[in-house]
Amino acid sequence: MIRILHTADWHLGQTFFGYDRAVEHEVFLNWLSEEIRQKEIDALIIAGDVFDVSNPSAASQSMYYQFIYRVTAENPNLQIVIVAGNHDSAARLEAPLPLLQAMRTEVRGVVRKREGGEIDYDHLCVELKNRQGEVELLCMAVPFLRQGDYPSLQTEGNQYAEGVRELYTQLLQRLWKRRKANQSILAIGHLQATGSEIAEKDYSERTVIGGLECVSPDAFSEQIAYTALGHIHKAQRVSGRENVRYAGSPIPMSFAEKHYHHGVVMVTFDGGCAVDIERIECPKLVPLVSVPNGEPALPEVVLDALKDLPVAEEMAPYLEVKVLLEEPEPMLRQAIEEALADKNYRLARIVSTYHNDAGRVEKEETDWKRGLQEMSPLQIAQSTFEKIYQAEMPEELTELFQEAYLAATRKEEEEEG
Repeated sequence: MIRILHTADWHLGQTFFGYDRAVEHEVFLNWLSEEIRQKEIDALIIAGDVFDVSNPSAASQSMYYQFIYRVTAENPNLQIVIVAGNHDSAARLEAPLPLLQAMRTEVRGVVRKREGGEIDYDHLCVELKNRQGEVELLCMAVPFLRQGDYPSLQTEGNQYAEGVRELYTQLLQRLWKRRKANQSILAIGHLQATGSEIAEKDYSERTVIGGLECVSPDAFSEQIAYTALGHIHKAQRVSGRENVRYAGSPIPMSFAEKHYHHGVVMVTFDGGCAVDIERIECPKLVPLVSVPNGEPALPEVVLDALKDLPVAEEMAPYLEVKVLLEEPEPMLRQAIEEALADKNYRLARIVSTYHNDAGRVEKEETDWKRGLQEMSPLQIAQSTFEKIYQAEMPEELTELFQEAYLAATRKEEEEEG
């Protein structure tokens, strides 16, 4: 028997409308460490997007490496398998692999090629052992696949979807030949599966997906005991298949995710199949609050509702205020801040809508503009680059953009000071 925990989409280093989330991530990692210890987990699977950006801060990297060191030291039998997501730098994530392997941690970010351009499928195979030291789980550790990572096929259909399917097919064939009777096969992927549910207004997921093609869940054969997916922030089964799942993000990435049930998935394998699959919710440290909870309301109604908000006793909630206006209100933000005085809320954003002449509600901002409010400057640049060039922004250009952005921010702060 072997037991795993499936998690994904940590997005370490993310800021929420300018607010740092390091404390939230620290609470999650402490909780995850305790779950691993209490439930005697044999393997931790992280299905991509460990970091929020490809060039994460020193603090985010420190949090990540300290977690790996701590859980592997506290749990001598624990093995970890990590694949890169589209937010991660594949090469950067895999670079310290020789050191991480000393802590029983395998990372797969880059799809390696042999001489002649053939995919090194062996590099994407990871063996996981049970507590008796026997290999019981054969793992297909596939990172987020970019153009050139998957087999090139002559097809009239979707080249990306067909190429991804072919890669998993070839990999499964190799593992199936190696498989013994008591061994299970686990697939890992960071992709958007057809039939997966995404919140209509969840711009954080739309920027993550960035126009990539959907992959049919049929790419994951019935011979695979469990498929651990990342990329979509809502925990869910795919197309009703109990053993093909998204773990979801551990904390909400946008206000559209405030009602998601965030957590991890525990899977027990025995006799060559997944015998038990259990969803475990993780604690939500900081609530997300919208006022009003439904449609936007007139300023006087909203201000009264804000004044009636109870004082937040512990961690300050993130607050979204939705106001329906007849005309621009220059003093609106000030009035909102005064209504929130001493209530211990973090004002994340104010969403304004207007009445048009016919009396119908008309948005002040288009959907894409509102979506930009939920994206970092780097995400906007990367999304634009991908749409224009149909390729990921090169790491050198990403780092150059971040340097320019930080320099501009410092200059603005100095001028204000």
